[in-house]
This record gives sequence, structure tokens and C-alpha cells, in this order.
Amino acid sequence: MALAKTEPKLFLPFLQPFYDAAIPLSWLIIRVTVGWILLMHGYPKFMSGFTDGAAKAFADLGFTPPFFWFWASACIETFAGISLILGLFTRFFAAAAAIEMLFITITYWGNGFPWLKRGYEYVLLWGLICFAIALRGGGPYSLDRKIGREL
Repeated sequence: MALAKTEPKLFLPFLQPFYDAAIPLSWLIIRVTVGWILLMHGYPKFMSGFTDGAAKAFADLGFTPPFFWFWASACIETFAGISLILGLFTRFFAAAAAIEMLFITITYWGNGFPWLKRGYEYVLLWGLICFAIALRGGGPYSLDRKIGREL
């Protein structure tokens, strides 16, 4: 299906130059934000390594063997974070992060929606944003666009 060729008329037409300049940046902001959040979850796992506490946390959630799931999450979150920030191999790593968030959403499903009650709200949100990034790709300000190739 083709995208609409016309945009709605602005209530304040004098803002058009601002929007023309800002719209391409919007995807960069989304991509870098998601990448940064993923990196801040994955990198500390790499730095601390697989500990008894990590083993217990993953096992308690039903992720067995915990060693595999710990390192899978550390790798996905760290490398997806770096990838999304740079916009390199964006679709692949965004899809990997979306799949990880799907696993976590399913794990927390029985707790209900609210994140404050260990529900699936937070991971569902980030999983859907990662899925959208996987569908859209890196956008105009990405290394994928610069090199002219995507995974």
C-alpha cells in the first residue's frame, strides 16, 4: 500500500520550516534513546559477569539454563544498544531486541499489566518500539543509510 502523498495542513503554517528540519531527526531520537536504554541494561551484565545472584534471578523467572539466558540477554542488549545508537545493522538488532522483549513480556504476563507490580507494561512498550524500528530501519541519519546497505 502506498503512503499518502499529502500531509495535513498545519494550524500554524509558519512552523513548516521547523517541522521540515525536525522530522528527519525524530527517528534518530527514537533510535538512539532505545539503543541507550538497551546498552544501559546489557553493558553492566558484561561488566559483572555471570554471578550467583544472576543465576538465581534467571532461574527464578524460569529461564533455564540461566547461564545461557544471562549471556544471551547481555549480548542482545549490549550489541543491539550499540547498533541502534549507530544505526548499523539496525533491523537485525532491533528485531533481536524485540524478540527478547517478547520472551520477557510472556514471562511477566501472569503478573498483569502494571510494571510496578512486576507486570509486562515496560517490556511490552520497549518490545513494540524495537519492532517498529525493525520495520522502519535506521532512518536518514544512520550508518545503514550511509553505506547504502541493510541486513
